[in-house]
Amino acid sequence: MAVDGRLRAVVALAQAMAAAQTPRESWRAAALGACGALAGSFAALSVWERERGRLRVLVNAGERASDEEEFPDSEAYPVNRFPEITEFLHERWAGGGEPEAWVETAAGPATSGHGYCHQRVAALRRRGRGCCVVAPIVLHGRAWGELYVARPESAAVFDRDDADFATVLASVVAAGIAQTERLEEVRKLAFTDPLTGLANRRAVDTRLDEALERHRSDGAVVSLVVCDVNGLKRVNDTQGHAVGDRLLERFGSVLSLCGAMLPGALAARLGGDEFCLVTVGPSADEVVEVAGQLCIRAKDLELGEGVACGVASTGDPIGEVRSARRLFRLADAAQYRAKAARSPMPVVAGRDGTVMRLADSPPRSAQDRRRFRDARPEESEEEPWSEP
Repeated sequence: MAVDGRLRAVVALAQAMAAAQTPRESWRAAALGACGALAGSFAALSVWERERGRLRVLVNAGERASDEEEFPDSEAYPVNRFPEITEFLHERWAGGGEPEAWVETAAGPATSGHGYCHQRVAALRRRGRGCCVVAPIVLHGRAWGELYVARPESAAVFDRDDADFATVLASVVAAGIAQTERLEEVRKLAFTDPLTGLANRRAVDTRLDEALERHRSDGAVVSLVVCDVNGLKRVNDTQGHAVGDRLLERFGSVLSLCGAMLPGALAARLGGDEFCLVTVGPSADEVVEVAGQLCIRAKDLELGEGVACGVASTGDPIGEVRSARRLFRLADAAQYRAKAARSPMPVVAGRDGTVMRLADSPPRSAQDRRRFRDARPEESEEEPWSEP
């Protein structure tokens, strides 16, 4: 590829990674961009998981073999089988050198300075590939992983110029990965409660919108469990806010544990002493059963006085639910009823007539208006709440 062509390939790779919205999209863009730039038929991106001592494949792109998935769940290799990432590269960096790519063929190494790597050569032969170029990816001054591009047996073997160009591409990929990681951190901060590590209200709003869209399209059951931790004010007043925060953290862990019993559930802290679970798919009875387990486990916490828990589910007779606001009002009314009745178990909208009346009646005070939280402005079957 001519110099101008390679420059265009570098720019295209950087642009594709910058346009990616998720880590997977970024990984795929990196692999496909490098594959095209090097006239390869296949490319893979792997990360070095130091704590597990392995290279884990993030994406396989291009002409995949029958045993290669695009985004594999468990394709990983012990790094001791590929010592160049931990030994050779480290020695080069320690000596003030720069990481560089190398070439291997189905017959053995094609660039000097590298020993025979049986695993890579065997993989080339097994999958009908003639050669590969491997480029280390360095992020924040440390080995992050590697970029791997292969050609079929019928194609020309990568040469030294190709290896040098692969090193350049790996640097571009590293910059793209760094940007993706920064964006993911921003997203995490935007959708995570800093005290408990659970999702926050913004994440709940997003999940409920998506969930109700599924409910409208295919009838999926959407359920919302709203919890209010009892006794937090007493703990704060008598033992201090640090202890109160510990109560919230411990309840958040219990909520996370119970949420794991429901596939795909989102555990969140709405603010203050209020928490929730959002589920899509599990039946109303399954959700109510887990909510009961949550009440039992919360009661056993050393701090606090248990939890008031309300459930609203499209799987129960609660009428048409066209907005997240409606589901919140129903779950809030059920939780309000549980708290007023000091119920040790969850109260369920549609199974307690009082809940429906509470949800449909105007709020009587500022506290009630807080309890029947209005979601962010949206079209709804209800009129906005007015001051009394």
